[in-house]
Amino acid sequence: MQQQLVLEDFNLGAAERRLCTTALERAGNIVGAAKLLGITRHAMKRRIIKLGIDWPRARLVGSTSASS
Repeated sequence: MQQQLVLEDFNLGAAERRLCTTALERAGNIVGAAKLLGITRHAMKRRIIKLGIDWPRARLVGSTSASS
């Protein structure tokens, strides 16, 4: 069964963030989330960075550059 996503307002940035976080939660990984959204893995990674989404792999990348 497909679940409907309801937006609180017409804020495009908030809608993009909500779609990306929901796709990541449902898929469990970046590749699966990208497939759900119909975008490439690279586009998904760019959105995670652009929107400041706290995702486990993003934390690992951030922690390695911080320790350098």
